[in-house]
Amino acid sequence: MTTSESDITPSAADRHHPMLKMALELGPLLVFFFGNLRGAWLVAHFPALATLGGPLFVATALFMAATVASLVASKIILGHLPVMPFISGIVVVIFGSLSIWLQDETFIKMKPTIINTMFGVALLGGLLFGKSLLGYVFNAAFQLDEEGWRKLTVRWGVFFLFLAVLNEVVWRNFSDDFWVAFKVWGTMPITILFTLSQMPLIMKHTVTPKAEGEN
Repeated sequence: MTTSESDITPSAADRHHPMLKMALELGPLLVFFFGNLRGAWLVAHFPALATLGGPLFVATALFMAATVASLVASKIILGHLPVMPFISGIVVVIFGSLSIWLQDETFIKMKPTIINTMFGVALLGGLLFGKSLLGYVFNAAFQLDEEGWRKLTVRWGVFFLFLAVLNEVVWRNFSDDFWVAFKVWGTMPITILFTLSQMPLIMKHTVTPKAEGEN
């Protein structure tokens, strides 16, 4: 017998720091955007960065550092490492290092494709085994009944796969600058709009947590 997703209780950190969590996740992306936009300026003022390569590689190095710093801050401030940023951080470090070491930007460009595909397959695959993993992925920021978790999991699974395909289309057909800008000013707004569009489903299937001492 598996534990019902509605039994996943959000921690105090998950309930009280939504904007902080968003800032910690968005921060590294903004650093990446700035690093690519001002790569030449950074190299001119910090010559050591020239050893990394062009602006995109400088941005990648800064992105890796900012991602690690964000994870450390999450652990210190929130008391835990969120699942999605943690897994994403591992992939960022691995693929970012490969990009810089091999001087091949393909690795960092494919990072969103790989991460989103992993999450999409994991969520939809979990349903095949009768288990919704979405509550664990999002650290149970809210509680839904089983039908709600199932429907929301399908939607997010498909959405992650959509983001994977979208990233492939953008990086293979547009310039580096456009791709970097799209990661921040395209993907993030799309994700926020998608999240907001799920609010009716979440409100419909939200369950009230049992008070301590209740059976």
